[in-house]
Amino acid sequence: MSSRPSKSQPSPEPTIELSLGRLEKIVEEIEKNPPPLETLIERYEEGMALLKTCREKLDAAEKRIEIITRTGRGEAALEPFEES
Repeated sequence: MSSRPSKSQPSPEPTIELSLGRLEKIVEEIEKNPPPLETLIERYEEGMALLKTCREKLDAAEKRIEIITRTGRGEAALEPFEES
């Protein structure tokens, strides 16, 4: 049997940290050495997909936090998020 991963299995979804790291690298790449227009468009599309992934993960985390903070009677005890 081969030790290669099966092509039919989707690759695991990247973590938010990996997505943010890749976004930073895209920005650095564009700022240091602006690529041709076609490459810029490709990087933009990749960045937008990464941004969507980050938003989805943050939304899911927010929902989990809301569930965790419910009161003993099952009522939501939501408090506004305060940035530190």
